[in-house]
Amino acid sequence: VAPTTPVCEVPSSAMTGTVVQLSCKETEGSPPSEYQWYKNGVALLEKTGTGSARAANITYTMNKKTGTLLFNTVTKNDTGEYFCEASNGIGLSQKCSVKRMQV
Repeated sequence: VAPTTPVCEVPSSAMTGTVVQLSCKETEGSPPSEYQWYKNGVALLEKTGTGSARAANITYTMNKKTGTLLFNTVTKNDTGEYFCEASNGIGLSQKCSVKRMQV
């Protein structure tokens, strides 16, 4: 079953230095969808155990299985327009509407 349009939860504003979680979920897809977050139209990298994430100054953890994007300490640099895309290899991937987060 192809995924439906996911529901995204993006806070409209956040205080610098706080923990912020964005979530993305759709329930129709079978097999279960994987989620990809985008910021300002650019796909966010999944943080891995290698040093590359640290070098890129990545301040978040993205879980493709659960659709969560977690910022441990949000910074002004994290301000932007976010959306997520759900895909499970069946039919077209689905995106939620873009939401702006102001830090």
